[in-house]
Amino acid sequence: MSFTTRIIFIRHGQSEGNAENRFGGHLPIGLSFLGHKEAEATALSLARENITAIYSSDLRRAVETAEPLARLKGLEINKRESFRERNVGVLQRLTFAEASEKFPNEYSALLKRDFDFVITDGESYRQVLERASYELDNILVKHKGETVAIFSHTGTIGILTLYLLGALENSNLKSVWIATANCSITRFSIREDGFVILKCVNDTHHLDSITENKEQSFGFGYKP
Repeated sequence: MSFTTRIIFIRHGQSEGNAENRFGGHLPIGLSFLGHKEAEATALSLARENITAIYSSDLRRAVETAEPLARLKGLEINKRESFRERNVGVLQRLTFAEASEKFPNEYSALLKRDFDFVITDGESYRQVLERASYELDNILVKHKGETVAIFSHTGTIGILTLYLLGALENSNLKSVWIATANCSITRFSIREDGFVILKCVNDTHHLDSITENKEQSFGFGYKP
């Protein structure tokens, strides 16, 4: 009998850093008041689904977003460092404007989405891909035929989405990116034969009642 594994990526809710247009990276930044409301609304929207496992980046803003769903489903949160956001090194804590002024080379590389550029004291997108895809592959083996929720960050979710679509297999990568809003949902179905189906990207319909007339953060370099 064939099986399909369903992966649900959820970006964390608005963080205190998002609200100030600051680079968060690996900093232990928590959710803003709005971010907590987004997390609760996301949990309610997913509560009726047959989710059997919850994974999360171990960073505070991701774990806080995962907690409401974990309570509703009675599941533990499997915290993984591999699902962290990209380490942006010297840019952490800086606003986007401050980063542009103080570290123009790093800022320019981010704007271009240079895949192999290693930020000073940080990491490259390729390094994010290596750690995050390894963890995702393990989950796909361990949870065959199940529905798994993974709480992470816009950069990491973008990387994993491109990875599942096979868009990162060329050695000469084009400048391509996928942006996701706070608490957006991205869904994949992976069949037993390896066939990958992208069901939706950046779904935020469940947030309509609380984000109306509020600007959402899509991560660095993007505006709604």
